[in-house]
Amino acid sequence: MSLNLGKLSTENRNEKTMNLDTLSTLEVLKIMNEEDRRVPEAIEKALPNIEKAVKIIVEAIKNGGRLLYIGAGTSGRLGILDASECPPTFSTTTEIQGIMAGGDHAIRNAVEGAEDSKELAVEDLKAFELTAKDVVCGLAASGRTPYVIGGIEYAKSLGAKTVGVCCNVNTEIGALVDAPIEVNCGPEVLTGSTRLKSGTAQKLILNMLSTASMVGLNKVYKNLMVDVKASNLKLIERCKRIVMMATECDYETAEKALEQCEFKPKTAIVMIEKKCNADEAKKALADNENSVRRAIA
Repeated sequence: MSLNLGKLSTENRNEKTMNLDTLSTLEVLKIMNEEDRRVPEAIEKALPNIEKAVKIIVEAIKNGGRLLYIGAGTSGRLGILDASECPPTFSTTTEIQGIMAGGDHAIRNAVEGAEDSKELAVEDLKAFELTAKDVVCGLAASGRTPYVIGGIEYAKSLGAKTVGVCCNVNTEIGALVDAPIEVNCGPEVLTGSTRLKSGTAQKLILNMLSTASMVGLNKVYKNLMVDVKASNLKLIERCKRIVMMATECDYETAEKALEQCEFKPKTAIVMIEKKCNADEAKKALADNENSVRRAIA
């Protein structure tokens, strides 16, 4: 059975690299760099739909839901990467999670057949106890991966909102989801190797989805990650710097405030700005949807 891969821009041959194997190392690197520049330009065209997706995600998480990335191969690994960075950066717990075809074993090993099963996606989402409160974000460079389609169809059957991140346009996945994010970065330098420009595009889009959503959830003050988790020595020092930059206080003041509030930068900032104790700062935050800016207004 033909999959009509020739219709996908990600599977077409790049006219600029037809003789890739004859180029010098520097020439290969230069052309890869030139092609990579196309990625942000392609993403710019999709910003309205990325905005739509962020609004869906913020609303879901505010109402007790989660963002679940689901994908196979490179796409799935990128989802897991983005989700894994959210707990230390934003002190999330279960709000953003990544699921990939083939399970945890597939993070480091190719389990290529898993992407062809719609049923496997349903089983994986059931294991995560998917509900209508959640958002399922399907990741597939091709826009046609059966595993991702199965997951989206199951999510829709429960009433959950759906997002799709694809590196082709007019895709099967795009037609299914509430917020289709489709970018066309053109053919890969190495034909069909979607870990290249397509992977870069997906990584940038996932950065946008998670970071902009966290901004919308008041986990950022100014441009500071004020919900960072002080889980190691580097992050403890980062917490102090964040408090110092937010309040223009000295090192000792930041350290003292953080020690009084279990190293929560948000609380320490409010303590310093409002000249109050930790309990009063926590209440001010709770009364203002955990927004530092509103708590100190």
